[in-house]
Amino acid sequence: MRIAVAGSQGLIGNALVNSLRAAGHTVIRLVRREALADDEFSWDPETIGMPPESLDGVDAVVSLGGVGVGNGRWTGRFKQELRDSRITPTEVLAEAVRDLGIPTFISASATGYYGDTGTRAAVETDGPGEGFLAELVVDWERAATTNAGPDTRVVLLRTAPVLSSQGGLLGKLRPLFKLGLGGPIGNGKQYFSWISLIDEVRAIEFLLDSPDIAGPVNLSAPGSLPFGEFCKALGKAVHRPAVMQVPEFVARRVGGEMAEEMILFSQRVEPHVLTDHGFTFNHPEIREALAYATKPAT
Repeated sequence: MRIAVAGSQGLIGNALVNSLRAAGHTVIRLVRREALADDEFSWDPETIGMPPESLDGVDAVVSLGGVGVGNGRWTGRFKQELRDSRITPTEVLAEAVRDLGIPTFISASATGYYGDTGTRAAVETDGPGEGFLAELVVDWERAATTNAGPDTRVVLLRTAPVLSSQGGLLGKLRPLFKLGLGGPIGNGKQYFSWISLIDEVRAIEFLLDSPDIAGPVNLSAPGSLPFGEFCKALGKAVHRPAVMQVPEFVARRVGGEMAEEMILFSQRVEPHVLTDHGFTFNHPEIREALAYATKPAT
């Protein structure tokens, strides 16, 4: 296949491009700067939009862009930046897919759609929860589904936090845990859903090759667990104790709304669509995922 990837410089995008090329696919990178290589095309959703020649002969578009929700305190300005980096680019890509008759559009989304799930396992047929992230994801997904047109297969990647040795969540947590400063936040009973980078990429490739799957898909390992148990597993993976518990009121005071929704909310998410269609995870349990994501580079 010939596949265009937006957000190809990020953690997931870069890994996906490399994996797709290794599998024999032709991949073009859609970049928000001057194109510097033969496999790159420049686009700007705010000005020039998507030049049609950049998607010539493309079979699928994968949209992975967006400022990281954990990159700053959730001020009004930063919240708007989170929206602007997702909604308009997704609309522009979806409209280009529709106008050029590209059959498949795979668009990033997030498990934040479900809000605080408590102990209930959220699946793809559930409605949205409450909170800023849930509202953001609803609008993000709508930008994809309403603009891509009825003849396009739209897949929404409701991705959980991605575990990788190359950055992401572990890039922030691992240094603290290696110093012995890691531990639960709050009572540690809130559920934490996750997926390894390898399985994230494998799942996207699986969805590219599954023409019968459309709509929301939870990209989350089946082994969601209480956050306190995740902290214990991460401590063992880096050979450090994980006993530095942070009270809820401290987390709220330091992190505000971001801490509330990203850390104190319980997110128990199950990947029913993937497993019902025969997808198997390389890392279904947290210990094996962390063992891989924290092993020394060779």
